[in-house]
Amino acid sequence: MKKIIASILLLTNISFVFAQQTLSVNQVLGDHSVFDGFKSPSGKALKYEEISGTPYLTKNFSNAKIADSYEQVPVRYNSYSDEVEFQKNGQISALLKDSKFSRIEVLSPKQTIVLLDTSDDLSGYFFEIVNSKNALYKKIKTKFTDAVPAANSYASDKPAAFRTLDPVYYIKTDTGFIKKPKNQKDIIAQFPDKKESLNTFFKSNKIKFDKEEDLIKLVTFLNQN
Repeated sequence: MKKIIASILLLTNISFVFAQQTLSVNQVLGDHSVFDGFKSPSGKALKYEEISGTPYLTKNFSNAKIADSYEQVPVRYNSYSDEVEFQKNGQISALLKDSKFSRIEVLSPKQTIVLLDTSDDLSGYFFEIVNSKNALYKKIKTKFTDAVPAANSYASDKPAAFRTLDPVYYIKTDTGFIKKPKNQKDIIAQFPDKKESLNTFFKSNKIKFDKEEDLIKLVTFLNQN
């Protein structure tokens, strides 16, 4: 009888340990719930369908790994509020901006969202483009424009609108961030030991600093040289 009781206790303890290895998303505290509405800077309550455009790259949620030892959860990124929203039991909440949730790996389409402190007005979530010693990140930001009533009977009202801005790229190095690189000088100044090889690279490659594929080529070169 004692052996049976001991076996039951052992199995119970093992089950408890395994249950602790994957924490429920219910234990993930969000900053707030996300409602199906939007409050404009002027204080007017609007529904998303009343606003032209969208703050979402995709309105659909995609399963993602939000942290080690947490269950997968459907997420989407709001580029106006700079929040990662997650869905659970029919409720949408914003994920807490915390270091343990600083790397969110979306499964499909495959992409990684990282939380970065860039010490400027764009600090927050970035999309990881290159993950290496020198890394490349992309910030996607959406601007909101409030509705404008018609000035007279001959004019038309202008509806409220979301407009996605051009992406902003940051290169992370051993010494910090190269923020919004604009030209070759910005890069060479950060890598004086690579000046000759970079000059050769730039002569052979016409890099446009607002083109993602060109920046990928540049960062790949930095990591290989």
